[in-house]
Amino acid sequence: MRETAVWLAPAVLTLVVTGYGLTGAQLWRDELATWNAASRSVRDLVRLAGNIDAATGPYYLFMHFWTALAGDSIVALRLPSVLAMAGTAALTALLGRRLAGARAGLLAGLLFALLPGTSRYAQEARPYALASLFAILATLLLVDALCRPGWGRWIGYAAALAALGLTHLIALTLLAAHAVAVLATHPAGLTAGGGDRRRWFWVPAVLPAVLLVAPLALVARSQRGRQLQWVELVRPSDLTTLPGGVAQSSVVGGMLVGLAVLGAARLGRRALLPGAAVLLPVFLLFVAGLAVPIWVPRYLVFVVPFACLLAGAALAAVPLPGGLALVVLAGLLGGPDQAALRRTHEWPRSAPIDYRAVAEVIAANQRPGDAIVYSPRRSWLFLDFGIEYQLRDRRPRDALLVEGAARRGDLWATECGRPADCLAGVPRLWLVLSGRHTDPVAAVSGAKGAALRDGFTVTQVWQRPGLTLALLTR
Repeated sequence: MRETAVWLAPAVLTLVVTGYGLTGAQLWRDELATWNAASRSVRDLVRLAGNIDAATGPYYLFMHFWTALAGDSIVALRLPSVLAMAGTAALTALLGRRLAGARAGLLAGLLFALLPGTSRYAQEARPYALASLFAILATLLLVDALCRPGWGRWIGYAAALAALGLTHLIALTLLAAHAVAVLATHPAGLTAGGGDRRRWFWVPAVLPAVLLVAPLALVARSQRGRQLQWVELVRPSDLTTLPGGVAQSSVVGGMLVGLAVLGAARLGRRALLPGAAVLLPVFLLFVAGLAVPIWVPRYLVFVVPFACLLAGAALAAVPLPGGLALVVLAGLLGGPDQAALRRTHEWPRSAPIDYRAVAEVIAANQRPGDAIVYSPRRSWLFLDFGIEYQLRDRRPRDALLVEGAARRGDLWATECGRPADCLAGVPRLWLVLSGRHTDPVAAVSGAKGAALRDGFTVTQVWQRPGLTLALLTR
């Protein structure tokens, strides 16, 4: 088997699979936050990181410069994730070849390419695909540095580790697996051979990443109350749903776990590194999640390539046509989930949020002098971001806006404290609400709702998936 084919075939397959239907699902709430943050100045991004989303700050900074070059279309926003997942597939194959042979590496990379979870996070403008790339890259460089010690290799490992931490703080739990590999396994146990007289260079190689990421981690820790208030403490039953969560398919996730267990048994000592790279991050996040609300399955997407590596070792035990047939079977089993995630990124898939449909109604019916109001404003749905992305400069004036989110250094804007005064003189008003409401104005609470009920009459209501739009006239 040609060496190039081992990594090139998975990379190309990943590009084809993840590129298909790339614009099918609208930007969802998290991606809208990415788009809005990326459109801010560097100074505004620093201010944002000081208040919320510090952990994602480096990714927002990267996307700021990326969108300046590539634009902010759906394709442009998601392209870095697509390329990162293609790179992850290639590196998974290369690491699999080092640890388990060329056939295992090829099958591992191909399996990774066909997972619904690979498409899900490749088609999302968030940092999880980049975290997967840097996780597998850092691990491959670690194996290389242990087997062929040299300053250049350790520097490359340190750089990849720093990039991993800046991309996704929780992905640094992978260091536990790297430590196990360094402490418990001689390089001859990691690959087919090689010696290591300077494996303890691992310690100074890790220090730059730790020192670089530590301030970011401290700031992010102080923001946990705002950032993760929607997360609950973990329960043992959450472990059973994790494979389906990261693979984005319960059936494929179960198949992946089964194959990984068989592959670990087949590899023996060589399974230590990839096995630890799967189990230790899960264990550490689970233990932390017992005390603080931090357990979110997608935070562990970066362990999937290592599970695929173990699964590839199991698939390599049968002739290549049989292994390829099982990979294709996994792809077919994940077909319904692949189709569903290309319709919406929301969960459940049957509950999309159709910002585009609401924006189209506004664009087709608005008049000069119209204004717009959102309810609720401080929502993780980011109603204002969704309509702004779709309409840009064509959107109606935000009637209650006092201070924008960028100026506040936040993800939410400040609204007028006296809504009746701010709405004075507005002849027609577009009201955008989350959820389905037959009486939209009655669904708005507080002074905002009172001002709408006292000053306006509902003229027409449009129901769109996940949203209600109402036209109010004075």
